[in-house]
Amino acid sequence: MSLQKLDIYHVRNLGNVSLYPATKLNFIYGSNASGKSSILEAIHLLGRANSFRSSTIKNVINFTHNELIVSGKVRFKNAHISTLGIQHDGKNLQIRIDEETRYSRSDLAYALPIQLIHPKSYQLLDAGPQLRREFMDWGVFNQHSDYLDNWRNFKKALNQRNALLKIRSVNELNVWNHELQQYGTIVANFRKEYLAELTPFFLSIAQKFLGLEDLQLKLVQGWNEQSSLLDKLVEDQEKDLRYGFTHSGPHRADFQLLCDSRKAKDFVSRGQLKLLVLSLKLAQVELLLSNGFHSGCVLIDDAVAELDFSNRTKLIEFLAGMDVQVFITATEQNEFGKLNKIGEYKMFHVKHGVVSE
Repeated sequence: MSLQKLDIYHVRNLGNVSLYPATKLNFIYGSNASGKSSILEAIHLLGRANSFRSSTIKNVINFTHNELIVSGKVRFKNAHISTLGIQHDGKNLQIRIDEETRYSRSDLAYALPIQLIHPKSYQLLDAGPQLRREFMDWGVFNQHSDYLDNWRNFKKALNQRNALLKIRSVNELNVWNHELQQYGTIVANFRKEYLAELTPFFLSIAQKFLGLEDLQLKLVQGWNEQSSLLDKLVEDQEKDLRYGFTHSGPHRADFQLLCDSRKAKDFVSRGQLKLLVLSLKLAQVELLLSNGFHSGCVLIDDAVAELDFSNRTKLIEFLAGMDVQVFITATEQNEFGKLNKIGEYKMFHVKHGVVSE
């Protein structure tokens, strides 16, 4: 799967841009505020209907216009071409797939899977657990179509239980305890299986970049594995009533990256930590491809600047060997490392919102 054509209208300082990307590697360079990151943001909008740089799409619309539009033609391995499009007028979002209006962002996410790596991605291992839960859920979501419904049912049960805790409605808690037990256990099992499947791919890639030994991914599921979630909810009831929220469950889950049985983030160098995050993100894509998934787009925004020249070259050569389409940005053309061994690619220069190939 790859984007054959991308049309961008009024995304930040990009007025009217049309690109015909390479099926493998696409390098985009330009000075700060030139619009290079806005191209990746537009692709992210097309695949997820949200921005990775702003909490609302309204803020992404060019200030001289009232709406933005991003559309693209996606070619699949069976030669089928699908058209995707989103339009946002500052209030309402419209999603179109093959000329039909859709209402679910998940439809876009399945049609154009996006893996994003940008400077904030390096917080994955040393920030709070929310980022790591999102990391696991992205992977499970793309591999198991029934995960989203189970996750939504869990969130519904959690919200209902928390609402009852706030008003101290003890009599109704039992019903939602069983709902939370059912769907929370399903969510936790999906995550556990996913980390087990991800581990060999991660270890293989990490070995290429770092050579660290004895790495391990360990799930912290959100409650003691020796007891059922239902038993834990009953045990926590007085504490939950006192504080007004549920203390145990998949919403408190996390995972740890251990090196020699210690948390890697506590003793590896900053450069090694960044390479570990890159390895995790790329392992997610490799796992999807191994399961016959129809690939997707990897967006790397200004992340190569964080690496030394040798590791930049390793990264580019590794990406060239993957069966994915890559869009990668930098401020200078020479930041991409050596490009003489990577085969097909295209280079785009961005200046004041104007893109030239």
